[in-house]
Amino acid sequence: MTFSADTPPQGTLRDWIDKRAEDGGTAFVFTEGEGSIEWAELRDTAAGIAGALTARGIRHGESVAIMMPNGHDAVECLFGVLYGGFRATLINLAAGKDAIAYALEHSDARFAFVDETQLSLFADASGGRIERLHAQARNADTALHSVVAGDHALLMYTSGTTGRPKGVVHTQASLLAGGWTTAVAHALTPGDRGLCVLPIFHINGLCVTVMGALVSGGSLAMSARFSARTFWSNLGDCKATWFSVVPTIISHLLAAPSEPDEATKDRLRFGRSASSALSPDVQSAFETRFGVPIIETMGLTETAAQILSNPLPPGRRKIGSSGIAYGNEACILSPEFDQLPAGQEGEIAIRGANIMLEYLKNPDATRDTFTSDGWLRTGDLGRQDKDGYFFVTGRLKELIIKGGENIAPREIDEALYSHPDIIEAAAFSCPCPSYGERVEAAVKVREGSDLSTLELLRICEERLGKFKCPDQIYFLEELPKGPSGKIQRMKIRELVQDASQQL
Repeated sequence: MTFSADTPPQGTLRDWIDKRAEDGGTAFVFTEGEGSIEWAELRDTAAGIAGALTARGIRHGESVAIMMPNGHDAVECLFGVLYGGFRATLINLAAGKDAIAYALEHSDARFAFVDETQLSLFADASGGRIERLHAQARNADTALHSVVAGDHALLMYTSGTTGRPKGVVHTQASLLAGGWTTAVAHALTPGDRGLCVLPIFHINGLCVTVMGALVSGGSLAMSARFSARTFWSNLGDCKATWFSVVPTIISHLLAAPSEPDEATKDRLRFGRSASSALSPDVQSAFETRFGVPIIETMGLTETAAQILSNPLPPGRRKIGSSGIAYGNEACILSPEFDQLPAGQEGEIAIRGANIMLEYLKNPDATRDTFTSDGWLRTGDLGRQDKDGYFFVTGRLKELIIKGGENIAPREIDEALYSHPDIIEAAAFSCPCPSYGERVEAAVKVREGSDLSTLELLRICEERLGKFKCPDQIYFLEELPKGPSGKIQRMKIRELVQDASQQL
């Protein structure tokens, strides 16, 4: 197994874990003080867990649920399930009991690795029908299932903001390709160490950082969760050369007093932003203050994370763009699924080795997601410029249609983020008897800020015009977010509507 920037990884996850064990070196370190894991040690542990699962009679490709926060045990259980040829079913711990119960039932999982902190939630969601496994179980004597590149490897459920969550199935090959697209775009080497502060039960944390380290041969520092107070000290202590975060984390770091020391800044090659669009004003402010280049990217659960990325310095980064395609193809499609030329807006579509196999038990949704010539429809609106850089303008399902005119919520977001006191901002639609829909927005501001609604409305009107200006802006202590830190617009709308009804 060798890494090539030109060809997606060949073989299986087991092959690559074995290869990393042969090469030696550190695989994982943990910022909360848990012991580090060497690649050879991880391979032996994974093989032992895989043997124990096989001896229990768990079938090849069968779902094994994992309900664990980031940490030593979570890494070992994940690699054990993958090494054994089972389907790792990573449960979003922030999804709520109903969504978790649905995922456990829909996945047909009979067994689950469950952290001590999740036992009550597991009991409520599983109804006692799923057996809890113990991470300490090992069996090195049982012959493992044979594994090939096309086998199921991962089952991960989408957030389900428009209905029941969909179970995204990735194969051994597409999961490896997800780590490979990151490694290629960011030129990761065995000498690199990333910092993972995002949950690995989300595709960003799993594929970008964990799979990125496996494919590149580097190592990964892992935190149980993000903390603005300890972020820079953790980066320095673990000697990370890069990190992967989301825009809300970048905003929170800007609002915090802590700073990286000079040794940390000298070691850091870049920071990476994904999961939602990064405001140009926030990106510029971060780079000016901390002296760390931010690489904006884009990825989906269905594409094993990364599909687009800006080049590393000294390559040309375009502020406001999600970048260019690395390791896969990308295009803009018309409503009739024809490829559009540069400058025209349409739906961003992707084709490549990192694309999902299917939505589990949902052939209709699978069919609707793919075009007849194999492009995966992302649901994101955007355009491509003459240099091949993609600009995301909104989500098809989130467009605000006011008086027949399409308004992308991102336009309003960026106007709000231009004020330095804004930490989080999101625009959304609400029903309107006159225009069909109207624009509203919610923000979180810095502690001690005296920012007023009138001041924000004035900024929006100056930048966007009166028609696109929000009719109302809500000041919230926290904007609802998914497991990756992505702000959930529809939940904000539900939140403010519920509050209005109670008045």
